Amino acid sequence: MTGLRSKQLAEAAGVNPQTLRYYERRGLLSEPERTLGGHRVYPPEAVAVLRMIKAAQRLGFTLDEIADLLDVGRHRHSPGLRARVTAKLADVEARIADLGAIRDTLRTALAAGCDDLITCSHTASCPIPFSGVAGAELSSRP
Repeated sequence: MTGLRSKQLAEAAGVNPQTLRYYERRGLLSEPERTLGGHRVYPPEAVAVLRMIKAAQRLGFTLDEIADLLDVGRHRHSPGLRARVTAKLADVEARIADLGAIRDTLRTALAAGCDDLITCSHTASCPIPFSGVAGAELSSRP
């Protein structure tokens, strides 16, 4: 039986051995063959699968989404990879826009000299978007 044992695969892919078992339970990594002694032996292709999983995670895909991508890959003629990547791209672009709004608000707060959130929330020039909510909550306290 040729292949890689858990530790060898984990080292080659840059993950820990517990990750391998977790990915097996999640269905991301096929259950490996076992030696007569019960040791897992993975095919060499498992390294590429693990590297793809880690790369997809860095791109923002969840493990559920990655499982779906792997399933699409197993059915070569299945349309869907483009649709899934397009949806993820739209999600990333929306998050970037949200982060840009947060950045702009924080810059405005710095420029306004907000040193105390409570004090700032009571001024009309407070740039923090929840200032109205904070003010309403504070004024409704006994």
